[in-house]
Amino acid sequence: MNVDTLIKQIEYEFDDLKSGILKPDSQFREIVEWSSVNALILIAMVKTEYDVTMTADDLINSKTVQDIYSLIESYEGK
Repeated sequence: MNVDTLIKQIEYEFDDLKSGILKPDSQFREIVEWSSVNALILIAMVKTEYDVTMTADDLINSKTVQDIYSLIESYEGK
């Protein structure tokens, strides 16, 4: 996995997100209309695709797509 793969998966999950808009340093809450539903979608996608359980605090502390990617990487192999 790499950050580009994660970006493609996030773009797929959020219908109103145009392909190619997200970058590793994108602040995802500013690109999509952020809501608790979107937070749950992202948490579920990370669990399904990477078997990583993100907590609400993990998501709150993540500002960019790169932050989410780094979080996933930190849990891999544990």
